[in-house]
Amino acid sequence: GGSKTLRQSERDVATVVGAGVTLFEALKAHDLLAAEGVAIRVIDAYSVQPIDRTALEKAGRETRAILTVEDHYIAGGLGDAVSAAVGDRGVRVVRLGVREIPRSGPPDVLIDRYGISAAHIVAAVRQL
Repeated sequence: GGSKTLRQSERDVATVVGAGVTLFEALKAHDLLAAEGVAIRVIDAYSVQPIDRTALEKAGRETRAILTVEDHYIAGGLGDAVSAAVGDRGVRVVRLGVREIPRSGPPDVLIDRYGISAAHIVAAVRQL
């Protein structure tokens, strides 16, 4: 188990948790939001089983919301693991992930199509 916090400040308004390709999108979103003066925490959840409950609970308490981003169906993935770890602790968890039958295509196009690009992460953080 474990995770790694890659971006963090005392002004973070939300925590974004990703793994693999979505982690890179989360880091891009961090930079886009930082340019607007909005700070977010970014966590690499490199181990989903077991999930790093301690780090996620701490981040959730400090930022009051966690946004998970995954490059596959939402059911049974990172969002479920995070929700199970912190959902009963009063931490709001919002999930971004694939919600339709996946298709083939260029990675950047697919990431945007399925709502898991940096732009979609930025929009989700703004809604939080």
